[in-house]
Amino acid sequence: MDSCPRCFKQTVTKHLYSPIAKYHPLPRYALQYCANISIGAYFLRMENLDAIDRHILNLLQVDARLPNVDVADRVGLSPSACLRRVRRLESSGVIAGFVVLVDPAKIGRSVDVFVEISLDSQAEDKLDAFEEAVADCPEVMSCHLMAGEYDYILHLSVADTVDYERIHKQYLARLPGVARIRSNFAIRTVYDTTRHELDSPDVST
Repeated sequence: MDSCPRCFKQTVTKHLYSPIAKYHPLPRYALQYCANISIGAYFLRMENLDAIDRHILNLLQVDARLPNVDVADRVGLSPSACLRRVRRLESSGVIAGFVVLVDPAKIGRSVDVFVEISLDSQAEDKLDAFEEAVADCPEVMSCHLMAGEYDYILHLSVADTVDYERIHKQYLARLPGVARIRSNFAIRTVYDTTRHELDSPDVST
């Protein structure tokens, strides 16, 4: 893919998501691979978050089921004031959602595959058609528009090579506008986190 301004613009707008859903709704694939609490691009505007906000977010990213009374005690607020903070973080889009993280190995999807996709054109309609179609594959955990040698990179969670072959035939090979597919199998995961650690004083998690 050419490193054109449009490509960089799409990379920013589609993968550093605005918290304002009516302008930039978070896509399905992003929600599938997020933390206990997903943090949107609102963190780019750190001046809107004070030390208590950041402390709350650090705590809830570790354990989203932490009772409000415990969160309040740790950040030095009353339960009602703490709850108002959490609700404000939700309504503003900083907290994008609460989810359950599933261990892929326990559900038979222990193999991670990173797939590089090159399209035959970077025309707007071609990109839109691909992005709409790729969300239909349930094994796709994330999809990123890239600036570099290829146009997109996909992260798939699959059972094994046989399962990936099925997905390749059933989904990937049929994606619109695809000119080249390159598959890379991860040997093992060295480090993986869903937490965006924020600077805050005396954070105890």
